[in-house]
Amino acid sequence: MMNKIIVLLAALLLSGTAVAQNNILNAKSPAEFGTKTDSQMENDNDQPLPYGFVGDRDILWQRTIWETIDLDERVNFPLYYPTDTISVGSERRSLFQVLSAAARAGEINLYGDSYFNSVVAPENVETFLQAEVLSDRGTDILNEQAIQLVEGDRYSNIDVKYNIPGFDEFVTVTKIDGADVMEYRIRGLWYFDTRQSELRYRLLGICPVTPDVNVKAGIISDGGGTVPGVELFWIYYPDARQLLHTAKAFNTLNSARPISFDHILNSRRFNALIYKMDNVQGDREIARYIPDNSMMQLLESDRLKEIVRNFEIDMWNY
Repeated sequence: MMNKIIVLLAALLLSGTAVAQNNILNAKSPAEFGTKTDSQMENDNDQPLPYGFVGDRDILWQRTIWETIDLDERVNFPLYYPTDTISVGSERRSLFQVLSAAARAGEINLYGDSYFNSVVAPENVETFLQAEVLSDRGTDILNEQAIQLVEGDRYSNIDVKYNIPGFDEFVTVTKIDGADVMEYRIRGLWYFDTRQSELRYRLLGICPVTPDVNVKAGIISDGGGTVPGVELFWIYYPDARQLLHTAKAFNTLNSARPISFDHILNSRRFNALIYKMDNVQGDREIARYIPDNSMMQLLESDRLKEIVRNFEIDMWNY
């Protein structure tokens, strides 16, 4: 009986969160795909499940870990695809497209590190996501007209600001998009809640990792090797929960019931690898004390994972 009740509640919850391509069966033209009725808008007006209050005295034990989510792994594909919205429809977006659009619009606070010490201004986001290269002819035009650019000027805006028609053809714009994302780095806290008598996890921050846009544009040389990944910006996860609750990922089992990114991340429906755990050496990364040995780094990551798992197991050994 209890199982039937749980299944019924799950069905009711999912029925209110479905935001697949709406009105596709009742649309009179393709332009009406994706539109919602008033009742659908009312049903979709839900909020992410709020976190419960956890007092400091209720935390018996805790460890902070940093993990990397490799987007080459199949289980992590819902966080990577679609890499564009043209072929699949604008209502389907990847996690990076959701985060970058909100970052550009200043809808979420951005930070330069996982400790949230340095704040990244919204007007500086484009420096991480876009690079412009001016051709030699474009440089000659600026010199001929004695135009001296000021800080913050973009080549792509010169034709408007300085009334030079057709200047865009001398500018090559390179952008970081969803296809360039290599991984996501997350910071979370494992803690033992004495009130609930269980080990719990709370996600604190998330960061997309992509190639340096200046390397991709050819402004900076990659040294002839593989393009290293750089952390674009860190997001304090609780600030982005409403945004990620509204945005939906593709459900491979049933496309009529998409899953929110907030659900995927909070329920840890992904595979991740620990690359750092809080420690006395200034929270140094595994790669710093085990350099140039990928196998030993993987083994060390598993050892750190077992520290967390074994704590809960040891709690119930008598």
